[in-house]
This record gives sequence, structure tokens and C-alpha cells, in this order.
Amino acid sequence: MRQVYLGGSVGQFVSSALWLTSAGVGTWGLRTQAMLVLIVGGAFIFPLSVLVLRALGRPGFVSRANPLNALAMQVAFTVPLAIPLILAATRGHPEWFYAGFLIVVGAHYLPFVTLYGQPAFFAPAAVMVSAGFLLPPLRPQDFTLGGWVGGVVLLLLGAWLATLHSSESARLARKPHSP
Repeated sequence: MRQVYLGGSVGQFVSSALWLTSAGVGTWGLRTQAMLVLIVGGAFIFPLSVLVLRALGRPGFVSRANPLNALAMQVAFTVPLAIPLILAATRGHPEWFYAGFLIVVGAHYLPFVTLYGQPAFFAPAAVMVSAGFLLPPLRPQDFTLGGWVGGVVLLLLGAWLATLHSSESARLARKPHSP
């Protein structure tokens, strides 16, 4: 998983672009449109990530024999299954929209530690979940701050994962091959 998906970095860059676009729409447009960008756009994170990987000359998928494929599929459905709950909370408190997504997506990243064999996912998961809990009481009228926070956290995560992957690839390339 880590090798094919470049440490998960590409997916984080795609996710970051989605969150930042949604936050921008919420800041300079309408809340409903911002919500639709994040909800509908979320369905395209994996396909767009595959397109970016292929544009980079990489395979877009791991082998079907990879035992982590089942975990990847299970993890992928955690966010869409939580959307009705986020929308229910948002109905009474629209400013909770991004906070709800921060909590759900942050929790969604915990299995990525196993999926990618990468403990680097713990930190952004903790930051996102914490921000999701803290922003509503600290900034109760701010609709988009959580979207900006999520987008920046994901951008930083993508850069961190790309750096880790590059270092790991360089280390493996220097390692002598056994006969």
C-alpha cells in the first residue's frame, strides 16, 4: 500500500484540495454549496488520486492479492456512512459541519496507521479530532474555520508523507540487493 500510493501522500493532496476548495466556497459563496463540494467531492478522492498516480507514471492500484485490500475498502466506507450523522448535527448547528467532518475524517485516519504501516497518521488524526471538538465551543459562529484547518492539516500531511516516502525509497535504492 505504502509503495503503490506513495505513502498515501497523493490522496492527502487530493483531499486537501477538496477541503480547501470547500472552505473557499463557504467563505466566499454559500454554505450549502460548500457542503456539497465536500460531500460530493469526497466520493471522487480515490478516483482522482488514481488519476494523479497514473499521470505520475505509477500504478493506480495494489495487487488484488494484497491482504490489506479488505481493510482499505472497510476504511473507505466509514466517512460516507457517517455523513447522515454530520448532516443531522448540522441541521441545528450549521457551523458544526466542518467540525463533524474533522472528527469523522480524523478517526478515519487511525486505521491508516495499519493500512500504510505508517505511524505518521496518528498526529493528523489527533489534530483533526481535537480541532473538531474544540472549534465549536471556541469559535461557535465560524462556519468555515474547520474547513480551512482540515485543508491545511491534510496539505501538511501530504507533504510529510511525500517526504517520508521519498526518504524510504532512497534508502531502499541504496540498500544492497541480495543475490
